[in-house]
Amino acid sequence: MHRRHLLSLAACAGLPGWARAASVVDRVLVLVELKGGNDGLNTVVPYADPAYAALRPTLALKPDVVLPLDEKVGLHPALAPLMPLWAQGELAVLQGLGYPSPNLSHFRSIEIWDSASASDEYLDDGWVARAMAAGLRDRAHFTTEGVALGSAGPGALRGARAVAIGNVDAFVAQSRLVRSVDGGGSPALAHVLRVESDVMKAADGLRTPPATPLATEFPAGAFGQAVRATCRIVAGQAGQGGVPVFHLSLGSFDTHQQQAGTHAGLLKQLAEGLVALRAGLVEAGAWDRTLVLTYSEFGRRARENQSRGTDHGTASSHFALGGAVKGGLIGTMPELERLDATQNLVHTSDFRQVYATIARQWWGVPPEKVIRGRFDPLPFLRA
Repeated sequence: MHRRHLLSLAACAGLPGWARAASVVDRVLVLVELKGGNDGLNTVVPYADPAYAALRPTLALKPDVVLPLDEKVGLHPALAPLMPLWAQGELAVLQGLGYPSPNLSHFRSIEIWDSASASDEYLDDGWVARAMAAGLRDRAHFTTEGVALGSAGPGALRGARAVAIGNVDAFVAQSRLVRSVDGGGSPALAHVLRVESDVMKAADGLRTPPATPLATEFPAGAFGQAVRATCRIVAGQAGQGGVPVFHLSLGSFDTHQQQAGTHAGLLKQLAEGLVALRAGLVEAGAWDRTLVLTYSEFGRRARENQSRGTDHGTASSHFALGGAVKGGLIGTMPELERLDATQNLVHTSDFRQVYATIARQWWGVPPEKVIRGRFDPLPFLRA
């Protein structure tokens, strides 16, 4: 197989060189991108607010089917598999996430979330890559700095030493064709060979089974396969350094028409996948050192459209899960009677507060080295 073809399958853009260090950072971050713009109002539902039913005459979920989290908000019934995690305090609901002057373009808005930029700021690297550069890679012996699984692009890993794996089985098979070659003093060739080395190491994590094979049953489909691969890599790298960040994706959540059935099916896939992820990582002894975060480029408009769907919106709610998560409702739900000039939700927490929390409390990295500006942390991680 041509080397260029393999790299096109496996390498994220902008991969700089790095120096190995002796220490190991064993905490894992799993980013789950809900592609297309998830409808936060029908995910975390303000069922007690009369304005919710008024804005959504056909899409509003009835109070008797919502899974209550408190007397005001609850989860979509398709998310029922997550309720045991809620009861155990391992699920935090991050309400009203957004940013000032929101952008409603798919491409630009996900770029903002991945780079942790302001709406009028353009950055070339992802926020995770900046965390690596801010000190993580100096303290770690990472196999590779991140793995993007399935249809996920580099996202927040852009600029880190990461690999993208579309089809796991094909990736493992093709990686066998990579041969060890000396860089011969050429910086360009040395860079290519470093990427190839990352490819081979990532493949080893998938090819080599854990000491005890995982008994967890994983859902069918692309998202279930990505969850299975994540668990297998983490289980196989215990105590050996490894991969600190995984990027998974599910979608499309771009529900402009006939939303109800499509959205319910996607949320069911999400919930079943997250529960399987937890089960696999508990079995691997890694759940307490893993943080799972969902995110999406934007939410949906508060008022449903004439096609029984929802159009591009702004603020939305997301989930943080893990053995170290401090479960509960974090932040406040946007007010449905105080929409912005475009009739969209006004965010109540900046999404960069989530990243600042992860930088400081999960990785011990100064947030100001990862995110421009000052953002107060959110209380979703245990002390």
